[in-house]
Amino acid sequence: MSDNKLRILVVTQYFWPENMRINDLVRDFTEKGHEVTVLTGLPNYPEGNIFDAYRSNPNDFKRYFNATVIRVPLIPRGKRSISLALNYLSFFISASLVGSIKLRNKKFDIIFVYAVSPIMAAIPAIIIGRLKKAPVFVWVLDLWPETLRAVGVLHNPTHLAAVGRMVSWIYNNTDYLLLQSHGFLENVRKYCTKEISSDRLVYFPSWAEDDFSSVALTASTLIDRDDSVFTVVFAGNLGEAQDFPAVIDAAQTLAKQVAVRWVIVGDGRMSAWLAEQVEARGLGNVLLLGRHPLEAMPGLFACADALLVSLKTNDVFEKTIPGKVQAYLASGRPLLGMINGEAARVIDESGAGLICASGDAEGLARITLQLANTTQERRTEMGDSGREYYLKNYSKPTLLARLENLFRDATVRKAAK
Repeated sequence: MSDNKLRILVVTQYFWPENMRINDLVRDFTEKGHEVTVLTGLPNYPEGNIFDAYRSNPNDFKRYFNATVIRVPLIPRGKRSISLALNYLSFFISASLVGSIKLRNKKFDIIFVYAVSPIMAAIPAIIIGRLKKAPVFVWVLDLWPETLRAVGVLHNPTHLAAVGRMVSWIYNNTDYLLLQSHGFLENVRKYCTKEISSDRLVYFPSWAEDDFSSVALTASTLIDRDDSVFTVVFAGNLGEAQDFPAVIDAAQTLAKQVAVRWVIVGDGRMSAWLAEQVEARGLGNVLLLGRHPLEAMPGLFACADALLVSLKTNDVFEKTIPGKVQAYLASGRPLLGMINGEAARVIDESGAGLICASGDAEGLARITLQLANTTQERRTEMGDSGREYYLKNYSKPTLLARLENLFRDATVRKAAK
């Protein structure tokens, strides 16, 4: 190995061909000449079934750019809570056992965990990190067990306490914790029984994928630009946390007041409910386009007059900044936020759009009408302000260069011990 090349193991339950930000990170580090291996599961997010393309020819998914992809078996997410729980459990058990065996002859300088839910994905990384004597970085993108309580997966205090003890073990056995939001700091420290120095507890936000960071947006293959209506676009996971009942109520409120079309792109547990409600309420102004590849999103955003982010309110979600916020800011379009906490602060601070309280359907209708009646010049100013804020705070090249420096510093410290 050359002095400059790092041997990096990325542990993530979700990876290409699933649309995830970790794909960007892996590609960037391979393009810089690092040797990257990805330990992941079988692609099944968000529909809950193993992708047909993968079933047909799994050999096509063993390499991603120059990264080696090691996949371990898991139980697909399905559509029920029990299958989701089994999905979480199966990955961390399989990655810990099967993953350790498949990686037995490999050496690593750094182990990096993409820690969206479930946090248990960090357990195989910690195990392998001890076996390989490599420092472990966990990018904390979700707060457990609070998120489980917030979305209604767990209610029993005994069970939540048990998950809390697991989270404490993970945090205390991780070398570096990267936090996607300033709001995470207090919560993470609560579970750290060992003292973690400030250089090992690092604020590290998300970025937008490359396609969104370019101002040269292509035409959309999904919808046509229509200046006779005000187009609001939502793109992402269609889950309970996104509070679609309030979104649909707002759409119904505005249906006879102003020419607004709501374009919803994505898939998830609320997809069937949304389709039923749109038909039952006769909402011809709501278009459900289903799931589409990431590459189609920049062109779609170019056809939007506003981009919608919504999230239910609770003490966990208020500390979180949904990843779509960065993509929205990078695209240079105004934002509509039915959201509280850190994300609302970012939208307000950037001057990128209008916000109302989480769950406030009337408020969403009001700010949508307000933005629809705003001049095009002012909406352009909002979009430009959002993009400038993105480039200053969430630029991918800057963040990944910073991460590379963190990796190098960690290897130096490890060698000095």
